[in-house]
Amino acid sequence: MDNVTFYLMSGLLFSGTAILAIALFPVWKLTKELPPGSARSLWNVLTLLILFFIAGYITYAFVNWRNCSSLSELLVPGVFLGGAVFVLLVCFLSFKTVIDLQRINILEQENISDSLMGIFNRRYLDRRLKEEFLRSQRYNLPLAILLLDIDRFKTVNDTCGHQTGDLVLKNLAQLILSTVRDIDIVARYGGEEILIIMPNTTASHAAVLAERLRHKIAIAEMATQDEESCHPAIKITVSIGVAGFSHGQTTAADQHTLIKNADKALYQAKNDGRDRIVIIGADS
Repeated sequence: MDNVTFYLMSGLLFSGTAILAIALFPVWKLTKELPPGSARSLWNVLTLLILFFIAGYITYAFVNWRNCSSLSELLVPGVFLGGAVFVLLVCFLSFKTVIDLQRINILEQENISDSLMGIFNRRYLDRRLKEEFLRSQRYNLPLAILLLDIDRFKTVNDTCGHQTGDLVLKNLAQLILSTVRDIDIVARYGGEEILIIMPNTTASHAAVLAERLRHKIAIAEMATQDEESCHPAIKITVSIGVAGFSHGQTTAADQHTLIKNADKALYQAKNDGRDRIVIIGADS
């Protein structure tokens, strides 16, 4: 009986130790997925605890290997095995949850982002503009939008090719993102048109940013010189329509009217000679 009990206890403890060792793998993989910070540090602490438990299992087996006289002695090793299984399940489920959340986040980003320019797409823009307009009405906050269009962009595509044109669009989007505020929403409106939502901003303040943005774009190189095709460094200009909504104004009944006003302002900027801003709905 003693030999049977000894082998059973050894089997339980060995299995528990092996399961804990296996649990280290998902913990290690999960730790690699996490950015440096408190969460990653806590998972490192869990790794140390699992190693401590492994050492405890081995120590328990070494201390009690001669004291196996009855089946009741198997209670503690059995609990140890159950604890090891629990740790393994928690670690694997945690790792799987993190991976699934990452996949969901990637799908959400792909669903709301423009793959070429790296900014939000039209679907997300429509939803956010409606939300911001309703928020502006509810809390009596100003709201402004900028509608930006590249001047004579077709010439860039015809002269330098569509790949160069795509590069210009990417660089333009990055320049805009580096210029606007964190709370502003930048989205591709269509073609080479970009719309910027500026919450809690009056039209006149938005016009100041629009002018600064227009100037930065005008002096920036959107594509470097291509020696093979003999294309010089590419610079572009933009026309920007600015429209705003403030409490008490009737010029923008909804978000669609706000966009229509910005489009009118952009059209006027184009007609007035391009490379300029025009504002509609300025506050006094």
